[in-house]
Amino acid sequence: MSPLKYLAGYSPHLQMRVQELIAQGRLGTLLAEKYGQPHGVRNDGQLYDYVQALKERHLKKSAPLGKVIYDARLQVMKHALGTHTTISRVQGSRLKASREIRIASVFREAPAEFLRTIVVHELAHLKEAEHNKAFYQLCTHIEPDYHQLEFDLRLYLTQLELEQAEQARPGGIR
Repeated sequence: MSPLKYLAGYSPHLQMRVQELIAQGRLGTLLAEKYGQPHGVRNDGQLYDYVQALKERHLKKSAPLGKVIYDARLQVMKHALGTHTTISRVQGSRLKASREIRIASVFREAPAEFLRTIVVHELAHLKEAEHNKAFYQLCTHIEPDYHQLEFDLRLYLTQLELEQAEQARPGGIR
């Protein structure tokens, strides 16, 4: 059985249960039943509005966002599903900072809960740079089911990878 790279930090028992679901061909079905509802956030403008609404509701006092976009290169180049950056520019005698959030374009077609999970994760980085206890407390403040959604998101990414491997196989669906 192949290693589950998205689930590497989880217990061997849990990984074995996921491997069983994969072997039985039930992982995709299970996820589709639980998260069958797609979102309507298809372009960068809609994504910006979506992120701004969450930010205004939960992080009113945090720094403003300059840009929020889907990034097709993100997953391949940065090995990340979302990034947050601060870009500093000198304008005359002042230093201006602009914050950006980039979301991997794989989430353009993902279930609504998974887009929300990635957005919550990146918004939490506006206040907490490190993945520490305070960071995860902020994530669960914004999204109470954050930990379950993060685990299910990892299952979803595993399923996507399996589907891509199947399509790439000679004689696979193309």
